[in-house]
Amino acid sequence: MMRVLDDVAGLVREAAEWRLLGLLFECPSAQWLGEVGALAAELDDVVLRGAAEEAMTEASEGLYHSTFGPGGPAPPREASYQDTVQLGYLISELEAYYGAFAYQRRCAEPADHVATEAGFVGYLRLKQAYALSAGDEEGATVTGDAAAQFVKEHLATIAEPLAGSLAESGVGYLRDAAVALLRRTGPSVKLPVLQDPLVDDDSVECGI
Repeated sequence: MMRVLDDVAGLVREAAEWRLLGLLFECPSAQWLGEVGALAAELDDVVLRGAAEEAMTEASEGLYHSTFGPGGPAPPREASYQDTVQLGYLISELEAYYGAFAYQRRCAEPADHVATEAGFVGYLRLKQAYALSAGDEEGATVTGDAAAQFVKEHLATIAEPLAGSLAESGVGYLRDAAVALLRRTGPSVKLPVLQDPLVDDDSVECGI
């Protein structure tokens, strides 16, 4: 019983960390500051707490848009880092994930935005904790596996290049948030681009 309680507590803590990560990548507002501060006060992660503390004095809507908006140094959407997946297919896949687990997005960002995706992982970890506490081991396993797969297939694609861009951005709280994200995802494993075996590169010529 104690093992289950410890596992549930760990999942709740992990859910809160992912929720804070999602918030840090959202556009700031007065309500946002209160949520970031309240969550950070409950967590032990030094990097996340530092990012939240920096956000209290540094974050602003203008800074957010100059960093993540068009022409900014750090694209926040997964589509910017996908080489082999079309945007329509990517969004459909993400929406299928969200729908399968009844995830109601709280932020107004697109489905492939890092804030939306991080928030989804937090939601899954909380859902996993609830299933485990209710004795639903199968449900906990399914949800946990989905969270791990989602991180590997989606957030890991964003984390490394985003951390690299934000390292040079001069925005301290976003830089630290990206470091915390990368620590949780690890680097992306790039899959090779599959080529039609019937097509020979040497035989392809440009038509005139």
